[in-house]
Amino acid sequence: MFNAQGGGNMWLMILMWGGLLVVFYFLLIRPNSKKQKREQEMRNNIKIGDEITTIGGIQGRIIAVKENEDAFVIETGPDRTKMKFKKWAISSNDTATASEEQAKADKLQELKEKRAAKKAAKEAAKEEKNNQL
Repeated sequence: MFNAQGGGNMWLMILMWGGLLVVFYFLLIRPNSKKQKREQEMRNNIKIGDEITTIGGIQGRIIAVKENEDAFVIETGPDRTKMKFKKWAISSNDTATASEEQAKADKLQELKEKRAAKKAAKEAAKEEKNNQL
């Protein structure tokens, strides 16, 4: 199967398969494990009063966290229906998402204010310079 002249081709083939495995790791396996780690952290940081969405699309507010059962109880709608779900069923923490969005909006507003202050300072310096002439 392998002769003396084909030895270089074998190493090239091994190198190509190794490169392919590295590409698969960085494009598929690593991002998925990072996502799972973030989701697990989000689920572990759930507390009473958080607004959540389950993987089934049910939205509600957490009213109890049962650590021994690895579950939580949510209250949905105006009729205050209570349902019990496992922690793995949480799709997103809407309270945390809303606070993150608010923090981004606050930071953006702060940057706008800084820019406006710099612009006003430049204009004031320019007017002062013109008044001196």
